[in-house]
Order: sequence, then structure tokens, then C-alpha cells
Amino acid sequence: MGVPGDAAWQTRVLRGVLELLEAPNGPAVLVDFPDDAPVSSEEQAVLACPVSFPAPVTVLSDTERLRGTLNQEIQELRSWYDMAVTKSGRTTVGVSELDPEEIGKFVGAFLGGDIPASPQDDMPVLDLFKLAVEDLKAYYFEAVAAQPGQRTASSSELANWLWRETTAGKVLFKLQEQWKGSDDSNIMLFSSLLLVPRAYDAESPYAVATA
Repeated sequence: MGVPGDAAWQTRVLRGVLELLEAPNGPAVLVDFPDDAPVSSEEQAVLACPVSFPAPVTVLSDTERLRGTLNQEIQELRSWYDMAVTKSGRTTVGVSELDPEEIGKFVGAFLGGDIPASPQDDMPVLDLFKLAVEDLKAYYFEAVAAQPGQRTASSSELANWLWRETTAGKVLFKLQEQWKGSDDSNIMLFSSLLLVPRAYDAESPYAVATA
């Protein structure tokens, strides 16, 4: 769905989803959307983060540090996220029905290879994980977009910031690397196609670390 506020892109995606209802085969239909989220043709500016994040994780194999820093990032962004919700009167965060702090702990619990129990009895753990990842990204985008005194960031600037500069991005890259050889075909398919945008696959810090 891209980033908040990109109505034209989101409309295209929703129309594409609805058109799948007319597919001759089913009920499960998996189709690649023909385009990646749009990239601004303007010169890319550096997106300034509204908070002072903890020191970046440099030892990428340190899962405990990744978990702790992810949770700290989420806490640091909370006041800006709350400001964004107050200003707009709405949020795209909430499909997982977990609050941001719960999302961080839940997503971080997958680091290391174990599959944690679902905190919601009525939803399988991997289904909830997919929703939690969408909520996590939306939370970061809405929080950083609330910073005052700057022009509205483009979708590509927001994406570059998330995937290149945050621990949340490192955690998702770590999970993608962790699940590449999974025996569970659903996990392997999700991690290879949906966890990290294709445009950022080559920027994984784990690709550099393991080269």
C-alpha cells in the first residue's frame, strides 16, 4: 500500500486487488503487482529523524541488541506518532490489534529462529506476524512524517530512511536472511517476496556481512 497520503498509488493497488475477484482460477490467487511504489523524480533530500535514536547496531549477529534497540526506537517515536494521529485524526496502524510496543516485542521474538506463540488465540502466529510487520512500517512512516518545519517527505525518502537507517529495517532484513532456507514453504515465500521490498533487496546489510 505504499506510504500514508499517497492516494493515487493506493487506489491503483486496491483496484488491482479487486480485479483478482474476477480471476478464472482460485480461490488462492497470487499475482505480482507490475510496479514498485513510485519514486520521486526530484533530487532526494536527507530525511531528518525527529528523535535521537540509540546508537545503531553494528554487530548484526547480536539478536539481543537488535531486539533491545528496536524496542527503544519504537518508544522514541511514540510521541511523534501520537502527534501525527492527533493532527490527522486517523492512523493506518492497527490491523494487527497490537499496540506499537507489543508489535516490537512480537516481531523481535522471531529473531534467532524460534517461532513464538501467537498473542491472539484466534489468529495463527504467522498471519499475525504479517499484519504486525505492516503495522510496524506504518508506525515508523506516520511518526517520522509528523516532524514540523519540513516539507512533506516523498514515499521514496520515507522508504530509504526506514530500510537504510533504522533498526526496524535491520530486523526485517535479518528475518529475511534467517528464513531464506526455511523448510516451511510459506515462511520462505513470504520472506523472499513480501518481507522486504524488491527495490531494497540488494541493500541488505546481511548480504554485505556474509559476502
